[in-house]
Amino acid sequence: MDFKELANIRQSCRNFDASKKVEKEKIKEIIDTAVLSPSACNSQPYFITVCTDENAKKVAKATQSMGMNKFSSDAPVMLVISEMPYVRSAAAGAKLKGNDYRSIDIGIVCSHIVYQASELGLSTCILGWFDDKKIRAICGLEHPVRLVVALGYAKTDDKIRAKKRKKTEDIVKYI
Repeated sequence: MDFKELANIRQSCRNFDASKKVEKEKIKEIIDTAVLSPSACNSQPYFITVCTDENAKKVAKATQSMGMNKFSSDAPVMLVISEMPYVRSAAAGAKLKGNDYRSIDIGIVCSHIVYQASELGLSTCILGWFDDKKIRAICGLEHPVRLVVALGYAKTDDKIRAKKRKKTEDIVKYI
């Protein structure tokens, strides 16, 4: 499958099959691909914590306040992406240019994660609603959590939905 086909089938899953575990080999392949993602000054300013079993359930619970993300309890794997300090060259560039390269790099690594998962027949949902302090305690992390990716197999009745996107001309300009 080419990348455009992959982009068309990847969607946020909210219907995980809790009875299907994710194979360790597939998790390893996702992580191996993630660490290949580009980052400012090749700094990789993130740390990925792979949570399975009871730790995945605890992290999922920490994404569910105010009625949000109830489906996350069915995801057998939770990938916690925390932000690490800048390396000197990236820190200097960020200060000089007023740009937060870490958040950009975390977005890029997250993209690598979700597309590699899709290629392997897995489903994902990127979660930005979570209790940072609780997840840090669960995972033993010092630095702030920026994203959590729920990972698993979708239920068989979870069909690919049509993409609803803005018109290209509303978000792209050729000059």
